[in-house]
Amino acid sequence: MERVGENKSFGGKQLRYRHSSSSLHCDMHFSIYLPPQAHNDPVPVLYWLSGLTCTDENFVAKAGAQRYAAEQGLAIVAPDTSPRGEGVPDDPDGSYDFGLGAGFYVNATKPPWDRHYRMYDYVVDELPTLINSQFPVDPHRVGVFGHSMGGHGALTIALRNPDRYRCVSAFSPVCSPMNCPWGEKALSNYIGDDSEDWSQYDTTALVRAAKTKLPIFVDQGDADEFLEEQLKTELLSAASEGADYPMDIRMQPGYDHSYFFIASFIEEHIQFHKRHLS
Repeated sequence: MERVGENKSFGGKQLRYRHSSSSLHCDMHFSIYLPPQAHNDPVPVLYWLSGLTCTDENFVAKAGAQRYAAEQGLAIVAPDTSPRGEGVPDDPDGSYDFGLGAGFYVNATKPPWDRHYRMYDYVVDELPTLINSQFPVDPHRVGVFGHSMGGHGALTIALRNPDRYRCVSAFSPVCSPMNCPWGEKALSNYIGDDSEDWSQYDTTALVRAAKTKLPIFVDQGDADEFLEEQLKTELLSAASEGADYPMDIRMQPGYDHSYFFIASFIEEHIQFHKRHLS
């Protein structure tokens, strides 16, 4: 593991690393913010999963999360959104919604994607093992959150692993990849055409089947240009109601899909996680 960046931030440290990933068979970058409280004791940790076209650096630079993480004493880990580098396949058509920058936090099973595109294993197993061994974080107080494709990743990963995460939140998540163009493209290429195999990566299906009810907090802008076609928040609301799964889903008037939306409400999301990680 090699440190490739370091900055002082609100009394803590914003660090960036490169390491060789055994899950993804390539070098990966991740960023970690360590609050000032980490100088004395291990702190709770949040994993942030970003959306289409992003890297680990978008959240670090645009969300304004470090101030609130310092106030609440939380570390934040932000991995890249997909494998990258020589030999890692990309969308043959060069589209932004598949391939590089669009790992969708799944384990691909179809070639040529199955060797590198195993972001689910990376986020759930490999990266936390590395973080727990190298940084002063508490492995028993963990939350996950994300935006758009990363909101989908956060929700599905938490719902499938309620023993590992205490809480989950999302901005503008892709709520039902089985029922939107982004998800249908990603899942059919990474996993295959059998939609039964897709349900393990679909939040609405996982909510309907959930036996453990984690705290869930979702913010969605009602002026989001992707809301109707891609995000399908109404399907998550219906699944929550039908499964009697309580969750806080807020429609925010006038907000779009941008990082300005995230920056406007990131403080409340960090406070939400702090309540459940204390």
